[in-house]
Amino acid sequence: MYIVPLGAIEEQVLVAIGRGLEDEYGLSVRRLGVQDEPGYAFDAQRGQFSSAHVLRRLVTQVPPDAVSLLGITTKDLFIPMLSFVLGQAQLSGPAAVVSLARLRQEFYGLGTDPELVVERAVKEAVHEVGHTVGLTHCADTRCPMSLSNNVRHVDAKGAKLCASCVRIAEEKVKHLRPTVVPPGSAGMRNE
Repeated sequence: MYIVPLGAIEEQVLVAIGRGLEDEYGLSVRRLGVQDEPGYAFDAQRGQFSSAHVLRRLVTQVPPDAVSLLGITTKDLFIPMLSFVLGQAQLSGPAAVVSLARLRQEFYGLGTDPELVVERAVKEAVHEVGHTVGLTHCADTRCPMSLSNNVRHVDAKGAKLCASCVRIAEEKVKHLRPTVVPPGSAGMRNE
């Protein structure tokens, strides 16, 4: 698994996402170098960035040994049928993206809370990467694979997959190309 910052992303967010993904999926997480912010995906009419455009670009950059590539941006994302998305992924595909924009308290006119951003970012990263390994939305609202339509939903769920999603993920991950490593045993690498 790889993560790639799309613009300047706080180190604590990147480290926490890497650890969270390793813990939940048992795969090593590597980090690619910082890329430019996704200006190519900006939609002037909406004042937001198209997550579909970001995904299309990420698909072309998936390393050959990757199960998935997760892009992380501070830009507010959308898809045409929704006013915003917190992230988007290809179901059983190689790419996903998470936006930190609406995970930050400042977006809602509140004071900064770095720990809360980290907590929310890990949940959303586990969710979007879950889609890349074949997980669909979960009915258990405490599971990170449950659908989040707003930040309150993100806050209500946990960062650990429910027992049902763990079973499904373990089965799906067994059939993926890279070698599975014990959760938490491999550190993130900058590449």
